[in-house]
Amino acid sequence: MQTIGNKPSAAVADSLPVLAGAALAVSGVGAVLALADLASPLRAPFTLFFLIVAPASAVAAGLRGLEPLGRLVASAAGAVALNLLVAQAMLATQTWSIRGGVAAIAGLSALLFLLALLRRPGGPTARRQTY
Repeated sequence: MQTIGNKPSAAVADSLPVLAGAALAVSGVGAVLALADLASPLRAPFTLFFLIVAPASAVAAGLRGLEPLGRLVASAAGAVALNLLVAQAMLATQTWSIRGGVAAIAGLSALLFLLALLRRPGGPTARRQTY
């Protein structure tokens, strides 16, 4: 007899950290390839992966209260908006470069991660009540 429920199977739950680590590695390689200006056939797809995943992960970290599908949609829209905002600002100031865009997205994503970390209940800024 099989139990039907909403919980993911153990194999899926165990593979999520592995997939997250692989995504982090691929996006990190993409950022390094773009920032170091190395000629590689993997540079374009890995950099594009970084430009999508880094801001989407940062936005998703701040949206802990949403359901998973809503969080996915909102973080993807936030990633696209952040990329467009950076590109528009760099084009308006005539400072556009691939390395500059990747560095700006990395910096903004890190800032969003830090803000989400500081805002999280039980995080470093949460006060402990002692009675």
